[in-house]
Formats: sequence, structure tokens, C-alpha cells
Amino acid sequence: MSGEIVFDPMVPWVVLAVLGGLVAVLVALSLWRGLSGWWLRGLAGLAVLAALAGPSFQREDRRPLSDIIVAVVDESASQDLSDRPDQSAAALERIEAEVAALPDTELRVVRLGDGPGDSGTLLMTALSEAVAEEPRARLAGAILISDGRLHDIDREPDLPAPLHLLLTGQEDDWDRRLAVLSAPAFAILDEEVLLRLRVENQGAVPAGEEGLVPLEIAIDGGEPVEFTVPTGEDLELPVTLPHGGRNVIQFRVATGEGELTDRNNEAVVQINGVRDRLRVLLVSGEPHPGERTWRNLLKSDSSVDLVHFTILRPPEKQDGVPVDELSLIAFPTRELFLDKVDEFDLIIFDRYQRRGILPALYLDNIRRYVEDGGAVLIAAGPDFATAASLYRSPLGEILPAAPTSRVIEEPFLPELTELGRRHPVTQGLTGGGAEPEWGRWLRQIELDPTGGQVAMTGMDGGPLLVLDRVGEGRVALLGSDHAWLWSRGFDGGGPQLELLRRLAHWMMKEPELDEEALDATAEGLSMTVTRRTLGDSVGDLEVTAPDGTVTTLPMEEVAPGRFQADVTGPEMGLYRLAEGDQEAVIALGPSAPREFEQTVATGAVLEEAVAARRGGIRNIADGVPDLRQVREGRPAAGRGWLGITPRGAYLTADVTTRPILPAWAWLLLAAMLSLGAWLREGRR
Repeated sequence: MSGEIVFDPMVPWVVLAVLGGLVAVLVALSLWRGLSGWWLRGLAGLAVLAALAGPSFQREDRRPLSDIIVAVVDESASQDLSDRPDQSAAALERIEAEVAALPDTELRVVRLGDGPGDSGTLLMTALSEAVAEEPRARLAGAILISDGRLHDIDREPDLPAPLHLLLTGQEDDWDRRLAVLSAPAFAILDEEVLLRLRVENQGAVPAGEEGLVPLEIAIDGGEPVEFTVPTGEDLELPVTLPHGGRNVIQFRVATGEGELTDRNNEAVVQINGVRDRLRVLLVSGEPHPGERTWRNLLKSDSSVDLVHFTILRPPEKQDGVPVDELSLIAFPTRELFLDKVDEFDLIIFDRYQRRGILPALYLDNIRRYVEDGGAVLIAAGPDFATAASLYRSPLGEILPAAPTSRVIEEPFLPELTELGRRHPVTQGLTGGGAEPEWGRWLRQIELDPTGGQVAMTGMDGGPLLVLDRVGEGRVALLGSDHAWLWSRGFDGGGPQLELLRRLAHWMMKEPELDEEALDATAEGLSMTVTRRTLGDSVGDLEVTAPDGTVTTLPMEEVAPGRFQADVTGPEMGLYRLAEGDQEAVIALGPSAPREFEQTVATGAVLEEAVAARRGGIRNIADGVPDLRQVREGRPAAGRGWLGITPRGAYLTADVTTRPILPAWAWLLLAAMLSLGAWLREGRR
């Protein structure tokens, strides 16, 4: 209960001020003239002014409100290390007991986990949100229970009360961290790229843990290779990517005795391998409309270096033209087909037949080139069905189908086989449904499959496109030279460009076109795992998490030959995936989570913010301090104690206002004083 005098003037305060000045002038004039009732005149004027000011006595019925203390408990990943969870729990329990012993004081507990994505510990954000939910006039203090490793110090709130930090951790804590300083997102195959690494120790590093440490490097989850590297120095590591597409490189440094965690001893880098230039050799047996199709396809890709070998004039042609006038330079056949054939990524024979231009030795060298990892594509025309066919050369040993010598000169509709609907080269081709919506071709070379996989058929279900793997290389046989009709829009056209592009890239071993593969794409802590297969079904997906736990999930068919599973990882790190004989690795989250960049507890980051609010930083390992009430503006931390500032907030339940005197009483008082002044002065 409290009271005070308030005013409710009948006229503006400016008018009252003018009237007050007028009263003062009249009193001064009376005093100057020597009137004995000058003071009564002054009191009468004040009574009139008081009547106009409307003074009242206001009484409030106040109910005191309790003070509020906010405690933010850091439960981020770095707070799970060592005995920090137990320390936090003990500190919070002690604070709850201390607050319960204080009169009219409440405790608000806020628990904080890892920030979204890789944003780390957002301690100040959590404190700001908690403070914003409470009345500012009731905040008596804030206590942070944390290792001091926060990542949003710029978000500290404007607190009207002391701020304290109870620091977890031990004085002898130490940790080792492997940091990737720089790594490219892309790299050219067969060219070295430099990765910069650093192995650094933090905290109270014990004797013997400085100096040289073992470092293991593994690519795509393979067998690791071990090196010995120094700590505290930037390391430059040259790496050559083994294949195109995503390459997952895993680094791991040995775990030291007694270090806080080995979670930051490992780093993962994902680099996409790309080819600098794709070298393609196109060998055309004779000019024909389809030759331009191949040339346009290969020249449209700026990453392709095309060498085109065309036989414009067969040896048997006798037209009397002197040999020295047939060309300006001699074509380097020996250099291309014998000495430098291994430099090509793909060799295409387009309607080529043996005419003695390329000796059997050259063709046998191409066969060896395929077995060692090269690729040959044959687009067969009528020449393939003759005695001069490439099948009757050393190349015949690696071809997946033999010609029957029959050439079918009738319109037919190319169709996908059941296997072709699953094969990455032909799967999902535009218009290739159950009833193809593309145009017809007019010629087909009858083939007798001897191996490989038939992806497309033509007349009477005969093989049209046959794919095969030979040794380390790949071979494709297209039993028609009329694919160019699709590009000309004949009979509605078809996906000729897409078919030939996929065919060429499959032969050049692009990973996304492998028939049997396990692949994954990641976003945050979620990944979509895709299994490509030529089979009708697949087994369960086996997922091995960074901590070694294994989870088995079923995979659902989303398209012919394509199965998927969506997986949400419980933590960031490297995951190993397996289904049957297919394996893959993928990293979820950053290569080094932010929570584990710095793990040794410290109050340095919060020191300035705590000092600005007269608070204190205390190690929980030394004991949880007591809580005391201190007056505002006084130091709020001392030896063995932390202070809070009582706010004295209250809630006004009722307000009563009564005038000191009614207006008529003020006027009566003024009249009586004026009369008294007149009577006093009239006696003289």
C-alpha cells in the first residue's frame, strides 16, 4: 500500500504558471507598498491556484512480484564430452536449490541444443529469446551453464541485471583436431590437386603428444594409406583423383591418449572428378547422311577433341587422278592407330569396312586398347554384313554380335527391350514407353548375339543395339546406319541426340551411366540413396553410421531398374552404404562440424560480456558458488558467490484517488484569507 499527491488541473499548466506569476507580482507590490496583509493576500492567491490545480491524494494497492533468474543450459554436442553432462546437471541442481532458498525469486531454465545446420552453439540467441519472454523489470540475473564455446556472441542481449557463466570442463582437458584448410570442389582427372591440411593440438597437451603423428588417407572407403605428419604446421597434400564423378577422400589422424574426443580427428572432402578433354576418334568408311550426325554430336560438346578419319576415295576407285593431287598432307594412320591409340577415350567406326587401309595389326592394337580399358562403338551399315566386315578382323574377338550377312531394307520401329528399360543408356528415352512414339528406321543389319546385353530391338525383335564389357573396356554395336533419320524428323523423329550422347558417355565410363551402381545425394542430415540395376529386385540397404552402428532399410522401386531409400542420419560424418556387392560412401554435414572445431572449455569468449554486467565466471570443477542478493550497481561476484539484483517489481491491484479539498472549500479558504487581509489592513 502506498500513496502520493497527484494533480488534475482545470486549466493548462501554462495558464497556471501565468496566474502564479501574476499572484507573485501582486504580493510583491503589496509588500512594496507596506501593506500588513501582504502575506494573507499571497496565501489567498495560492488557494485559488490550488483550486485550479486540482490536487488529490492517490493511494495504490500494490502486490509485490517475484524476481526472475534465467538459467541457460548448454546441451550442444561439445557439452556431451567427458564429464560435462554430469557437471551441468550438478550445477543446475545447486542453482535450483539456491533460488528456492531466496525470497520471492523464480528460476526459468532454458535448454539449448545444436543450432540448425552447422551453425554451432547459439547461446546468446537462446538467452535473448528467454529474456524477451519475461518482463524486463523482474529480471534479477542470468546464469549460463556452458563450456564457453558459442558462435553468436554478437547476439548478446541488453540485460538490466548481472550475467554469470558456470564453466564446465577440467583444467587438464586437451584435444587434437584435423582441419581441412582448403580443398577444391572440382578437379581434372589425371592431374594433381593440392589439399591443405593442419593437425593442431588444443588445451593442456601432455608430454609426448606433440611432434609427429600418424595420418591415414582413404578414397571412397578403400584401404587407407598411412603417413607421418607434424602437428601445428600447414600441410600440402597432392592428390590425383582415380575416377570421374564424386570422389570421397577421408583423412584420419591418430587419437591421442586422454583427448576429449576423436570426432574432430577425422575429416571428409568430396571432390568431383571431371575430364579436361574427351578425345574421340571417328573413323568413317564412306560419306553418308549419318556421318554429319556423328560429327555434329561430337563437335557440339566443347569438352570433346574430335579427330575425324574419313575415307573419301577407296583404293579400288580408278578415276585417273594422280595420287599426289588427292590430298595436301598424308593422314598419320600409323601414329593414330598404333602409337597414340591409347590417348583416345572413344573410337567410333561409322560404316567402316576393311579395304586394306588399316592393316590387321592396327585393328588388333585397337582390340588390345579395348581390353585395357578403352571403348569402341560400331555404327554398322551394309558393310558390316559383307566379307570385308570388321567382324572378320581382329576386332571380331570383342564384338558382342555376329552379322548373318542379311541386310533388311524395310521400315521398322526401334523398341526398348525389358533390359533396355532398365539400362541407363536407354532408360527413360523420350517416347520410349510401352508403345514407342518415335519414328521408324529404314535399314537394319541382322545380328546374332554372342554375348553382351541387347538394349534395343528392330525388325521382328532382332537385336539393334548390343552393349558389352570386354576386359577393362566397353564395346557397343548399333545394327543400323539410320539413326540420323530421327534427327531429321522423319516419321516424327526421335531422341537421336540423347541416345547417342548417352551411348558415347557410357562407353567413356561416366559413373552416372553405370548399369550396376549405388549412389547417394545429401542435403543436410538427409540423403537419398539410389540403386541402379539390371535385375528385377534388390536387397535391403545397409547403412553404417560414423559411430559404427548398422541400420538396414528396404529399398523401393521408383522406376524400372531404379530403387531408392530416404535416410536421415543421426549425426554428421561419413556414412558407408552397401547393397549386395555395391558399396558407396557419403559425407553428411560439413567435413568438420563447427561444434568440434574448438572443444576445450574457456570463458574468454564471454569474458567481456560478463564483465560489462558485473558478473563472474566460475569453474564448476572448483565447486558451484552460492547465490546472494546485491544492490543494483554493486559488484555481483565474489569469492565463492555470485550475485543477483532484487528488482522490487510489483503489480498495482487497485488505485483510489480523493481530492484534498473540494473546489468550493478552496474558494472559501481564498475568500477568508482575502477578508482577513482587508480587515488587518483596515485597522491602520
